[in-house]
Amino acid sequence: MITKQQLSNYQKDGFLVLPEYASITQIAALKKEATLIVDDFDPSNLSVFSTEQQIDYTDQYFLESGDKIRCFFEEHALDKQLQLVLPKELSINKIGHALHELNTVFEAFSYQQKLYDLALKIGYRHPAILQSMYICKQPNIGGLIHPHQDNTFLYTDPPSCTAFWVALEDATIKNACLWGIPGSHRKYSNERRYLRKKGSFETYFKGEWASWDTDRMIPIEVKAGDMVVFDGNFVHGSSENTSKKSRHAYVMHLIEFQSIYPSDNWLQRGAELPLIPMHQKQLF
Repeated sequence: MITKQQLSNYQKDGFLVLPEYASITQIAALKKEATLIVDDFDPSNLSVFSTEQQIDYTDQYFLESGDKIRCFFEEHALDKQLQLVLPKELSINKIGHALHELNTVFEAFSYQQKLYDLALKIGYRHPAILQSMYICKQPNIGGLIHPHQDNTFLYTDPPSCTAFWVALEDATIKNACLWGIPGSHRKYSNERRYLRKKGSFETYFKGEWASWDTDRMIPIEVKAGDMVVFDGNFVHGSSENTSKKSRHAYVMHLIEFQSIYPSDNWLQRGAELPLIPMHQKQLF
């Protein structure tokens, strides 16, 4: 799955591309299942996801999604009267955040033996899948994702978040592929966290972003089926998708089960869906 040279490159750069992680059959199954979820989604739940103004858009629907499957709209899919301006299926920003637990198709893909083995190879002892997202990056309106570090949003003590990002469609510069700063996970510590206010459905940021050298960002272009693995401190983002081609992807965020996951992190799972390490789950 991963060679010594690939592991060395990952440790140096903070990210790694693994070609052909997902098969054509698996890609088709995930895309079909996402379509079914959106078909069943009631669009009256007008919850928007926006990295630029997420504090403004945060609501109960969003904050209670850690142990559910919920759909979130693109910011530009709604007009000023909060009415959809495009068909529902072309308006969804992402589906999250417990696909890997609550949907059998996504569960089978997520809990693969090869993912568990890969997690161990890069340094986990007891990896656990904390959250999952199906990202649509819709044509014409796919939202800007500002440069950020995932440890800001999924902080553990000690930091242990890693993203396993699987392209379900070709991701190129034209349709807003990932961009990142090689080596940023070593150069920049993470001093910023996205938190929920106790006893409310409000959120806030604590701490400041580092002054990243964003002119060093490079595109990470991949083919459908490729996986991008990146460290929780790896600085990454993506531009708006102004092309006519979507950029679907499925991402799983893993943490070390034995690390401390604070109760003021924005994403929380209820007692009905406790976090379980991968080795205690059925692996496919």
